[in-house]
Order: sequence, then structure tokens, then C-alpha cells
Amino acid sequence: MARRASSGRRRGTSGPSAFVVGALVLLLVGVGTYMGFAKDLPFTSDFRMKAVFESANSIRKNSPVRIAGVNVGKVVDVQRQDGTDAAVVTFELKDKGLPVHKDATAKIRPRIFLEGNFFLDLQPGTPGTPTVGDGDTLPITQTATPVQLDEVLTALQSDTREDLKAALDGFGTALTYEPTAEDDADQDPDVRGETAAEAFNDTYDRGGRALKNLAIVNEATLGTEPRDLSKLIAGLGRVTTALASREDDLKGLVTSFNTTMGALAAEQTNLRATVRTLAPTLASANRAFASLNAAFPNTRAFAREILPGVRATPGTITASFPWIAQTRRLLGPAELQGLARDLRPTTAALSKVVDTSLTLFPQADLVAKCATRVILPTGDIKIQDGTLSTDRENYKEFWYAMVGLAGEGQNFDGNGGYVRFQTGGGSQTVSTGKVGGAAGDVLFANAASKPLGTRPAFPGKRPPYNSTAPCFEQKIPDLNGAKVGGAEGGVSAGAARSAIGEQLRAAQSRKRDAAPSTGDSVAGALAERLNPFRGATVGK
Repeated sequence: MARRASSGRRRGTSGPSAFVVGALVLLLVGVGTYMGFAKDLPFTSDFRMKAVFESANSIRKNSPVRIAGVNVGKVVDVQRQDGTDAAVVTFELKDKGLPVHKDATAKIRPRIFLEGNFFLDLQPGTPGTPTVGDGDTLPITQTATPVQLDEVLTALQSDTREDLKAALDGFGTALTYEPTAEDDADQDPDVRGETAAEAFNDTYDRGGRALKNLAIVNEATLGTEPRDLSKLIAGLGRVTTALASREDDLKGLVTSFNTTMGALAAEQTNLRATVRTLAPTLASANRAFASLNAAFPNTRAFAREILPGVRATPGTITASFPWIAQTRRLLGPAELQGLARDLRPTTAALSKVVDTSLTLFPQADLVAKCATRVILPTGDIKIQDGTLSTDRENYKEFWYAMVGLAGEGQNFDGNGGYVRFQTGGGSQTVSTGKVGGAAGDVLFANAASKPLGTRPAFPGKRPPYNSTAPCFEQKIPDLNGAKVGGAEGGVSAGAARSAIGEQLRAAQSRKRDAAPSTGDSVAGALAERLNPFRGATVGK
């Protein structure tokens, strides 16, 4: 009995059983084995992201994710995007692959040259940009897929290869083509007689200064501060990313650019002429720039000289304030505004007068033309009437008659004014046609001798009147060339013309004999023209 008690557990003591100990040992061995193969802690969740690719390119689950060649995660899922042919790749990142920024990019790359065994190459982005969160997705504009060998071979089909061969052959022919005299006619003298390759080689001899300036420009692109170039590239990346997000607009831009290039190709002759004129244009521009540089010292001197005036400008403005205040009072309601208000009715009436004048002035112009071109020249004609000629312009004779008639019309009685005419006698009776009233009366008189004729001859009817013909376009009447008619019951018309012509010749002879030896002055001629009674003798 005592040995059985010693071989068993002591009463009152406790401890893990052999089963529990064995189970724990097996659990620890299993966890260690999992960690050894999986290289990850169980029951933990890594940082997950998604990226949309144009094609998955045989990338699959558990494919590695690398940053600069270092494994930082793995692909956990590959799915097709709904409604498109794109692929959505989900991957996990460890802490050493964080952080990832908003401008990060992802590419699918092959591990070997002949493709196969792809991995995900992640570029975490610019440190200055915001970071992405767990579960965020990189858009398709920030991802890329490798070019497959079959795509390269597909791009170079037989027709494409033939076109490429033709293009290379044409390019070689263009470089080695010997120009003719006609081809050289419109070329620059420096390259006449040379092939395109020779002319291209000449650019190396003359390109030293240009390449030097290009080197200066390239050096300037590096910036003046550290990381200027990297910031420029980052900004260019953001721009290209934004452009990539507007694919439809870019397609339209490419289409429009193609149309523009086609239009330029259609005007290649004009473009060639324009390119040829660039050299003299640049020479003229250089001379203009040299002139500008020569003018800058004077400009700087002028700027220095004008500084005192600029400094005095505030004082001038301050001094002008009283004048501005006075001007405002002058333009106020009590001054010019009130005057303008009072003149408004007159202005309205004046505008009506101006509108009416648009109709009046053309008519007045027609009257003036008629007076200066027809009436006044006609009044200046001196009528030759034989022994009855006065050697005065006929308009003066008209006013002489008016003065005589006014003198004769001074008699007045209870019936009103009347005119006395001295009656004559003779054996010859003359009569008029019917004058006055509706029926008219015939007037008779006696003459001492027979009438020679009538001048002008009576046409027997009233001449036609055209109301549409302008007066100023009419010919000046020939008052001395009027037709002579025979006297009724007297001599014939031919005899009358002969007698009147003889009287006209006698009057002209007397006029030549009485002509003055010296001419009148300009002032006298003007006074004679304006005053018809100047120089008239009494009783004439």
C-alpha cells in the first residue's frame, strides 16, 4: 500500500496534464512552421491598395510587389473591372513599403527577359504630396503594362514593314539627291549644288554658336535652387496625368492637330517662301535689337531726368483740387447744366430746322445753279436792235424800264394811279392780238411808217414746257439770234431781216467809233456790274 501511494500523484497537489502539454507543444510547432514558410504573422492585416491596369498580363495572386527592387508586399487578388476590359489588382504592403503618395505609379514588369513570372513595380510618389489611405485605388492613368513581344511583332506586319522600307529608302534618296539648276533657283546661296546630307553637315560647321546658346538654355533648365529640376519634372508629371485623364479631349486635340498639319502641307509652297525669308527677318531683328540697345542709355537718362517731375506730380495734383472744385461748380445745376436745360427746347427746334434744311438746301442749290449758269449770263447779254440799241445789258434795260414806269405811274386820281402814254399819229395802223380778259380785246395804234417785221418772230403757238428738266442744264438763249418775221400786210420776212441786219451793222460801227481808249478798272467794272445806273447820262 505504501508503494502505490508513492508511485501516484500526491494528494493536495495540481499541474497540467500530459495532454495539455502535448497540445501546446504541437501548437507552437505549427505556428513556427507557418511563420517559417509564410514569413508573416498570423491574425494580422497588412496595408491594402488597389490599382486599375489596362491588362493584368498574367500577374496572379501572391505575385510580389517591389519598390526599387525590394519586396514590400504581395498581390492578394486580381479581378476584372465591371463594364470594361481593365483589371483591378489588389495588393498588400508591409510597413517598410509605406507611405504611398497620391501621385504614386504602378507598373507590371516581367522578371526575365523573355517574359513570364511578372511582379508589380510600385513607385511611392513625391514625398511632398498627400498620402493614400488603406483601401484606396490608383487610377488607370497612373498604371502601365509591359509591351509584349507579340505586340511588337503585330505592329510590324508585312505591309508596315514594306512602308517602313519605303520610308527609309525615300529618306535616303532625299539625303543623297543631287539638285538640279531649277531646284537651286529658290534655295539659299550657301546650299546651292549640295545634297541634303551635305547641307545637313554644313550645319555642324555653323552650329557652334547655336549649340552654345542651347547649352546655356539647358543649364538654365536646371534651376537656381536645389531640386528645381525635380520639381519641374514632378509638375510635368502632374500635367501629363491631368492630360491623360482627359482622353476624349486629347483625341480631339490630335484630330485638330492633324487637320492643321494637313492645311500646312497644302500651303507648303508659301511655307517654303516664309522659311526662306526668316534669315533676312532675323537679320533685321538683330539690327532692331541693336538700335534698341543703343536707345536704352537715352531712355535711362530720360527716366532719371523725369524723376523730379514725377516727384512733383503729387503737389501738382493737390494744387489742382481748387480748380477741380470750381469746375464742378461751373458744371453744376445752377451753371452749365441749367444753361443746357434752357437750351434743350431750342436745340430740339434747331434739329427740326436742320432736318428741314436737308430738303431746302438741294432746292436752293438748284436755284443758285439756275441763276449763276442761265439767268445771270442771259441778263448780261446786250441786245442789238438797230437804231434802238442801247449798248447796255438787257437786265439793266429792264430796270431802266421799271424806273421809267415808276415815274410815269406817279399820276393819281380818285380811281387810283394811272400811266400816261404820248399818242402818236400816222397813216399806218397797227394792231395787237386779243389781250386781257377771257375773250380779250384787240388794241390798235397808228405809226408814221410801215413796220419792218417782228423780232422775235411769233411762232404761232406756245412752246412746250418740260417741268422735269433742270433749269441749270438749259442752254443760254441766243437773244441776238432770234428769228425775224414779216410784218402783217408789210414787207416780206427776208426784206425785214435784211433791213434789221443793216441797222445792227450800223449800230456796231457807231459803237466801235465811240469806244473809250482806256479800259475800266476792276473796281469800276464791279461797281458797274452791281449798279446798273452807274455812268448813265441824263435823258438816255
